[in-house]
Amino acid sequence: MSHFEQSSSAYQHIRLHGLGDVLREHRRSRPQQTAVVDEQFKLNWPQLDSRVNQLANFLIAQKLGQGDRILWLGQNSFRLLEALLAAAKIGAMLCPINWRQSPAEMTAVVDDYAPAIVLWQATDLADIATEVREKSTHQAHWIQHDGDTNEQQSYEALIASLPDTDPNLDIHPDTPVVAMYTAAFDGRPNAALLSQSAFLYQSLMIAYGQTINESSVYLNSGPLFHLGTMLSTMATFCFGGKNVFTARVDAEEMLQLIEAHKVTHAFVVQPTLMQIREINTAGKYDTSSLWSTPDAPEWNSPLVMPVDALFNKEPRVYGQTEVMGFVTMGWLGGGGAGRVSPLAQVRILDDEGNEKAPNETGEIAVRGVQVMNGYLDRENENNRRSRDGWHRTNDLGMRLDDGSIAFVGPKTTMIKSGVENIYPAEVEACLRKHPAVNDVCVIGVPDPKWQQNVKAVVVVDSEQEVTAEVLTEHCREHLASYKKPKLVEFVTQLPRGGDGQINRTQVDKDHGGGGYPTTS
Repeated sequence: MSHFEQSSSAYQHIRLHGLGDVLREHRRSRPQQTAVVDEQFKLNWPQLDSRVNQLANFLIAQKLGQGDRILWLGQNSFRLLEALLAAAKIGAMLCPINWRQSPAEMTAVVDDYAPAIVLWQATDLADIATEVREKSTHQAHWIQHDGDTNEQQSYEALIASLPDTDPNLDIHPDTPVVAMYTAAFDGRPNAALLSQSAFLYQSLMIAYGQTINESSVYLNSGPLFHLGTMLSTMATFCFGGKNVFTARVDAEEMLQLIEAHKVTHAFVVQPTLMQIREINTAGKYDTSSLWSTPDAPEWNSPLVMPVDALFNKEPRVYGQTEVMGFVTMGWLGGGGAGRVSPLAQVRILDDEGNEKAPNETGEIAVRGVQVMNGYLDRENENNRRSRDGWHRTNDLGMRLDDGSIAFVGPKTTMIKSGVENIYPAEVEACLRKHPAVNDVCVIGVPDPKWQQNVKAVVVVDSEQEVTAEVLTEHCREHLASYKKPKLVEFVTQLPRGGDGQINRTQVDKDHGGGGYPTTS
């Protein structure tokens, strides 16, 4: 009998430790420190834990428990963090939907995810939320999170009526807690299920790389439906720092928050940085907690952190949502995208599962605690991705002579426009629904501001006529605006290889494609 099997049931229980337990300990260890700030709300750790308990008790009263689903249709808010932590305490999971998507895309996510409860936002999103609710075929309990406390069915009114006693349920840390839609490689997005333990372990690495501790103040100014921004939120939470929330990007408001709360970490994309520099030219706002001077000379990435942070010195990484963000990091040494995290193993495999020699390109495969629990309700894809006993990333890479990993590129090409990932298969699937489109290949073309723009190379049905404007509008109606083609070029045919597949390399060469995301 193994030592593991000999462990008493009491110690198996004692060893359970998830995100809810982190919050419980913060309540004891940091009773006077501020946990979150959001407009008029300023909560210390005991206050945050009490509210999370109230929400958890509401969810339990609604018959939610392990494996049940909550969807967040809103912008950034401390209530999103509360919902995530309440889900953690009862074993449920939260999906933050991309509120920038079209109503049709959101409806598809609601129907696919099938949540028991939808927490929605009226400010800025009332019309969209109403349309999604009307068109969805799935019946859920919709609760307005930003409703007035006097409204009987608002978030605040519902939790206020419930006790703040901790449910104290035994939840295994490997239980999924977040469902993050990503990877529309086959024309539709898929929900990667991320566990509590994956968040806990990865928070250790994020905090190490970004110099996050209990004195840190993170401005949640990036979209929390992206794991890249949520990771900083959760690392700040895990280490007892302060999370400051702003619903959406507004340069003046961000400056006010930076000054008021002495922000040390933030998410600031380049267009917003330019606005900040323009507004704060004369030093109207004190940003010394974040930058040495008002013009932010240290800025070199949307991930803003102390200048001496390891991530700032070596910002080379490789990762994806399915492996809880970064799996290799430049600050761990080596060339390329850096060495593999101690939380994971990486192999470079061919299609048959054989390991490639150093400096040979193959598919990056990952094992370890930070790998997702699989895609929600995608059995075939899960089997394909895990067929070797490793998670197949769908990305190409190679191991360098020094043992580090170099990222070569996606097996299914991805377009990067600003901070958004755009999968050609998704845009192509939309364009093929138009009756005039006979064939299409979507590529990325370099852009000095956005890295890439989306370009559709289209073959029109011989019996149809259509303009570029009509096709662009067609995509705007069915996809998020940032996914629509900015450029459309009509051709008589597309080049194909011997296997019948479109030769994307040739399409790029013929029509100006390039600038795809890489890590050097």
